[in-house]
Amino acid sequence: MKILYAIQGTGNGHISRAREVVPLLQQHGELDLLVSGTEAEMQLPQPLKYRLHGASFVFGKTGGVDKWATYKIMNLRQLWHDIRNIPLKQYDLIVNDFEPVTAWACRFQKVESVSLSHQCSFVSKKTPRPDKYNFAELLLKYYSPTDHHIGFHFDRYDDFIHTPVIRSEIRSLDPKNMGHYTVYLPAYDDRTLVKYLSQIDVPWQIFSKRQKTTYQEGNVQVNPVNNEAFNKSMANCEGLLTGGGFEGPAEALYLQKKVLMIPMNDQYEQQCNALAASRLGVPVIHEVDDTFVSKIRHWVESDNLIKVNFPDETAAIIANMVKTYGAPLTP
Repeated sequence: MKILYAIQGTGNGHISRAREVVPLLQQHGELDLLVSGTEAEMQLPQPLKYRLHGASFVFGKTGGVDKWATYKIMNLRQLWHDIRNIPLKQYDLIVNDFEPVTAWACRFQKVESVSLSHQCSFVSKKTPRPDKYNFAELLLKYYSPTDHHIGFHFDRYDDFIHTPVIRSEIRSLDPKNMGHYTVYLPAYDDRTLVKYLSQIDVPWQIFSKRQKTTYQEGNVQVNPVNNEAFNKSMANCEGLLTGGGFEGPAEALYLQKKVLMIPMNDQYEQQCNALAASRLGVPVIHEVDDTFVSKIRHWVESDNLIKVNFPDETAAIIANMVKTYGAPLTP
């Protein structure tokens, strides 16, 4: 069986999950990998068959999307060219993690594909989201449309939604509490974070998209994003201060760490994730304002550990997906 696995390259969550999924897919056939997007620091250890520009947003420095930078990197001509020209009919199974080029190419070439992603959990009306309708629902629906859906979320909100994929490298960690707090807030400038967090007398380890070398200011250490270093920091931290993503908070909850989420201001999916996490008991801050330091201090002083049950089902999910949606083998 020949399989294509198409992965979104905005942020690190998709690549993070793919690091677990790729070896499992390789057990079922010949696997080609495609990544589109421009905003991921994390890389796959396996070689890529296709590396496309895709359609990404750019993280800002004040808690939201940098709209001007996003506009400048947008290349609709290249996107349309890639959609029209990528060869897909050679594959027996096309697996999509919120990747738009192959999703729309499948539509035009009349080839079926299956979502294996967090975002496709929003196909279900049972997945938590704010009561007020947001037009970003259309983006979730049409950005990467597929024929079949296998979703992941903090809870099993529907029959096709599973609990998070926790990477083997995270499951194998021996978590300890060394007293520091790990921070990953890619939509904020690290200098802004240092200004606030230095007022709270605990060690902070920030991982910043904008830094290439480590520096220290008082009780705050700022590091470039690195998978191994981040995993070590999170395994030994007391808590994770992070955005409204999905994989990072899920892994921290699995490791029995305190979590505080600050979703991006104008990113609907992150707002939905934060709402879902808050229903588990995770505290959420929506604004970095005059009350920010007192809210962070209150979280640091709290003992808000949340018990979750994220069983290791990924291999079984992949095997069932291949059996259900892969082209039958010829005798």
